[in-house]
Amino acid sequence: MIINGPNLNLLGKREPGIYGDVSFETYLESLKKRDGVEVDYFQSNVEGEIINKLHEVGFSFDGIILNAGGYTHTSVSISDAIAAISVPVIEVHLSNVYAREEYRHHSLLAKNCKGVISGFGLESYSLALDYFVRIK
Repeated sequence: MIINGPNLNLLGKREPGIYGDVSFETYLESLKKRDGVEVDYFQSNVEGEIINKLHEVGFSFDGIILNAGGYTHTSVSISDAIAAISVPVIEVHLSNVYAREEYRHHSLLAKNCKGVISGFGLESYSLALDYFVRIK
């Protein structure tokens, strides 16, 4: 399961110098073509909807790849939702958050995630998916 947070619906249009010029939907099609892998996708700009989705899928999927966008740095509630579920979560970021503004250097979610992948553009998702395929 891939869950994307705020503003990630604008990938391909929003700040292409940072986030690239490919829409997430286009990239998602390449992930779905991998043999033996089924990928579901959810995106919301609303914190509560992300929490509800984590609760909904957090006991039945093999893994969750989460890019919570700006909520990474602000949402105690999403962090608590990750802690409450049994499915492992990998936090991903397109940009290298440590090469950006200081406030982006801290994740409230990371302590409850299996790991964090940051800075590889859309390939961050593929790297996380590779992990889940290997441990399955």
